[in-house]
Order: sequence, then C-alpha cells, then structure tokens
Amino acid sequence: MKRIVITERPDWRQKAAEYGFRFHTMYGEPYWCEDAYYQFTPAQIDELEDATADVQQMCLQVVDRVVNSEEWLTKFRIPKHTWDFVRSSWITRQPSLYSRLDLAYDGNSPAKLLENNADTPTSLYEAAFFQWVWLEDQINAGRLPEHADQFNSIQEQLIERFGQLRTHHGIGSMHFTCCQDTEEDRGTVQYLQDCAQEAGVNSQFLFIDEIGLGNRGQFTDLQDNTISNLFKLYPWEFMLRETFSTKLADAGVRWLEPGWKSILSNKALLPMLWQMFPNHPNLLPAYFTEDNPPAMTDYVIKPLFSREGANIQIYRQGQQVAAADGPYGAEGTIIQQFHPLPKFNDSYTLIGSWLVGDTPCGIGVREDRALITQDLSRFYPHIILA
Repeated sequence: MKRIVITERPDWRQKAAEYGFRFHTMYGEPYWCEDAYYQFTPAQIDELEDATADVQQMCLQVVDRVVNSEEWLTKFRIPKHTWDFVRSSWITRQPSLYSRLDLAYDGNSPAKLLENNADTPTSLYEAAFFQWVWLEDQINAGRLPEHADQFNSIQEQLIERFGQLRTHHGIGSMHFTCCQDTEEDRGTVQYLQDCAQEAGVNSQFLFIDEIGLGNRGQFTDLQDNTISNLFKLYPWEFMLRETFSTKLADAGVRWLEPGWKSILSNKALLPMLWQMFPNHPNLLPAYFTEDNPPAMTDYVIKPLFSREGANIQIYRQGQQVAAADGPYGAEGTIIQQFHPLPKFNDSYTLIGSWLVGDTPCGIGVREDRALITQDLSRFYPHIILA
C-alpha cells in the first residue's frame, strides 16, 4: 500500500462540471483530490475483499440476534413502538441496496472494522464513477501503466442490483428522497436514480419533507400518488422517532434501506460483534459504556447514532487527544479500542469498503490531517498494480 504523487488532469474540474460532480470542493476546501493516488497489490485487495465479506456475514448474524430479543432492541435504542416494524423487515427478508464498511488498513496487518455505514452511506458517486474516470484518463495520458486496474465494480453491481429488485421483487418504479440543502446527498441520490434508470426502474424524486400522508395512512408524493417503493438517504434513527413513525408498518412502503438496517448503522453493533465473535482478526474490542467495560488506556468513545465523526472522542494513555462536536451522545455511547490509522506524510488514511447487497465490490480512500475522519475529509483515487 503506497501513496504516490501524480500530475492532476488539467481538465478535471471541467469534467466534474460536465458529469454533475458539484461537491468536489466544499466550503472552500478540496474534497476530491488527485495530486496523488493510493496503490495496492492484488493480494492486498483480496485481503480487503475477504475481510469485508466476513464482517458482513457477522453483521447479519447480529441483526438476527437483535430482532429476536427485546433486551437487545432496547440496548440498540430502537423505539418500542417500532420493534415489530424492524423485526418484520428482517423476517420477510426485505432487500437491501448498498453499504460501506470503514476499515483501518495499512497493507500489512488485518483490516479492522471501525464502523458500518449501512443506512445512509455517501462518497458513493466519487468511489463508483469519478475515480474510474480518473483511472481511464490517467492511463490514456500515459501517467499510469496500461495494466493498472482498480477495485471498483460498484456501478455495475448497483445496476445489476436494481435489475434484481425489478425482476425478483416487482419494483418497476421507485421514489427517491433526501434532505434539502445538502448538495452531496442530492448528488448521491441522483447517481442512484441514474443507476436505477439504467436497470429499467423508473424513478421520481422528492425531498423528505415533501412526503405527505394520505387519507388511508399511505405516504404520498407531491402529486398525491401513493409511494410504494422508497429509497431514502435519511437515517432510520431519525425516522423511528418522528411523528409518522407510527405509520411505518401500515403504509405499505418497501423501504431502501430496509428497517433492519437501523441495527447495522448503530454503533451498538460494535460491542455486539465483539461479544458474538471475540478476538476475530477484523474486529476491535468494544463495549457498551453503561456496562462497566474493562479499563483501556487507548480508546475511542462513540455515540450510538454518531455520523461523519460527530461527537467522537479519542483517548491515548488515558488523555483526550481528539474530539469532534455534534448533536449526538444523549442516546448512549460505546467504547472501542483505539487502532491507529496508517499515516502518509501528514495525513491519516481510512478505507471505505463498499458492498452492494452482500457483495464486496470496491473501495474509496479518505485522508485527513486530523485523527477523526469527517464529512470534509479528502477523497483520493486508487489503483491496483501487481
């Protein structure tokens, strides 16, 4: 695993504009960066792929354990009035679309799971599409070897997955939604709409606050059409607590992501994994803070519902060395053993490993000068070279 400096494409910003990649720079700071790339060997990619597949299967076993236990549903802070909704989504095997595991990996030691972004993962467009365009352009420009490859079949897998949803689940049309005032979320959803259209699934978009409630308890769009299939880039932990959560079970909506993803996107997953699969090479020791965990000198405190690094605290030798602000923490926290991210130059590097359904299909690499990877951490492309 190497970080290698390379000349940027002179026209990449123009291409980004042409392809609708409007969030390559956010709040005046670069988000997409291509002054360097990360190089992996085929064996390293095999290791990441295998680790991702193994962790995914363990996570699914956690879901099965939690939905069948009132104690664990309570521990995961799933509101009681939604237990049957979440449980039913698992028992009826409601299909999922995609997810991203955040892994600490240095190319030598086993990859370690830091968290599972199973419900509303972003950085999808740049991982699935724009870094592949970068690879082709740099090969054509002679800056990369012709046999350079990339661990990236994300787009093909997404299109195939939407095709399966159409063929095997009867989803011929789908509504898509996200919050307003977030260009990255809207860009992610637009990209997914394009993949759905490519697979023959018609799509309609509306913002989350534009969803209405019909006379018979069904959710409706702006034209008062009933919403039957809905992809939402909006967290389950929010939805399960909002007023219309009492209608979720009876609205007749097939959700992407399904309700059982509220378990996987919850940091309570981490101590549950450690309890069920202790000492697994791809896991870190983790415990519920409320359960009087064993003493650790190097550890991370994470709120159950934290996103994009918010409210995370890192301690080394018992002293806080990093912390991020945010709105989370009142719901409870977990404590996870600290595991250092590899450092290249002055930045720490995190691997986002993508799955479509249960299939590992690509990675994205993020960098940050701070210990905590957040929403503005820089995205760098990667290649595979034997």
